[in-house]
Amino acid sequence: MSFPKNFLWGGATAANQIEGAYDEDGKGLSVTDITTAGSLDHPRMLTYKLNGKLGKIPGLPGAGLPEGAVGAIDPNEYYPNHVAIDFYHHYKEDIKMFAEMGFKTFRLSIAWTRIFPKGDEEKPNQAGLDFYRRVFEECKKYDIEPLVTISHYEDPLYLSEKYHDWQDRKMIDMYVKYAKVLFKEYKGLVKYWLTFNEINTAVMMLDMFGNKNDSDEAYQHAYQKLHYQFVASARAVKAAHEIDPNYVVGNMICGIVDYPLTPDPQDVLKRRHDWEKNIFYCGDVQCKGKYPTFAKRLWDEHNVHLDITDQDRKDLAEGKVDMYTFSYYMSNVVTTHEVKDKVGGNFAAGAKNPYLKYSEWGWATDPTGLQYYLEVIYDRYEIPVMVVENGLGAVDKVTADGKIHDDYRIDYLRQHIEAMQKAIDDGVDLIGYTTWGCIDLVSAGTGQMSKRYGFIYVDRDDNGNGSLKRIPKDSFYWYKKVIESHGEDLD
Repeated sequence: MSFPKNFLWGGATAANQIEGAYDEDGKGLSVTDITTAGSLDHPRMLTYKLNGKLGKIPGLPGAGLPEGAVGAIDPNEYYPNHVAIDFYHHYKEDIKMFAEMGFKTFRLSIAWTRIFPKGDEEKPNQAGLDFYRRVFEECKKYDIEPLVTISHYEDPLYLSEKYHDWQDRKMIDMYVKYAKVLFKEYKGLVKYWLTFNEINTAVMMLDMFGNKNDSDEAYQHAYQKLHYQFVASARAVKAAHEIDPNYVVGNMICGIVDYPLTPDPQDVLKRRHDWEKNIFYCGDVQCKGKYPTFAKRLWDEHNVHLDITDQDRKDLAEGKVDMYTFSYYMSNVVTTHEVKDKVGGNFAAGAKNPYLKYSEWGWATDPTGLQYYLEVIYDRYEIPVMVVENGLGAVDKVTADGKIHDDYRIDYLRQHIEAMQKAIDDGVDLIGYTTWGCIDLVSAGTGQMSKRYGFIYVDRDDNGNGSLKRIPKDSFYWYKKVIESHGEDLD
């Protein structure tokens, strides 16, 4: 059986990782605009001003700025997102290249601070609205359906500081107001929307990838943030359907498959509990419209007490998403035992799976895990599913004659497309696939350009040097063939 003829093949990006133009046309500062470059060994830093002095602190999960500090730009630091790949001025060229590959959809996000520079203005910034209108019209010119993330790690710095990273109910109203402006402004230009990118990372990142923040305060913060975001998402879904009944609104989950390392029942139970905390907790609220039975156990583990009202519960029940979307890069193994063979790397830590190969960033290539995840999720929620991020970050070399031979990327994507095909054969209603970083972009985790995902090479290095010239890689021509053949020709 092949992919459906109306399958949405495409690629995915995020505003802060491609646009640049961080202070042009009235845009305000986002949290990413005060985030420096990092590397595999050094975390990205948040820069701030405290008592008139500049300082910086690692941008780790659950950690904010010091008490009394305000985010600030240090002229002596390098901020890769300020220019990124300058999509803001190259969007026509880039979308034309996506069209050459045959994209049916292009996933991008809107920078909240282009629309509301501080986040709480009365009226939106017209120049910001106009920019995205031009981008969507350019997509439509080539029959590319935009898939738009409303919030992709892109909170306005002003709101984040004022409301302590979603610790105030007022954030719900700010978000819903912003979402409604988008739904009205782009009616007829956009059909598919995602409310929050990888919403589950608020909790997942506290105890994964080598992070170990076990404090009750961190969990109280994360679960309260999630609750307000769940309500904001639900109200946005309701508003979208009122504004245009044709709108399809999805959630977006960071999808990581956990396996038990051993058949020890304790490992099997730990694996189940990890899935519940990291994957099902958010999926259940957004797809089923209510908190799952295991939520109480999760809250009790860290003495969490949520500000939750009857109106919130009503909103959650009435604002269920229309589709489930997720990112998938790798799997992990979990165990209650001490292990010697560990994984180290960017967003990777813990026991090593002896059956899998690992990338130089410590990520396990596991296409079977994608099939497994698709089947588990579709069985649980029975709504259309989309894989909206998947790909291989690697260092690409440009040959003397200006070519990029990235057969390792083709091999990774081929295996994952085959896994999706098996899931479809097993009855999963999979409606689309957007590879991550379809054009090289700034890595969210490390701020590097050298960790490349794209079909299109962008001439820019980790220090901000380069012409920004776009060059198709071998994978560009391969993916074009895949799309043309509806996923039949994967050679």
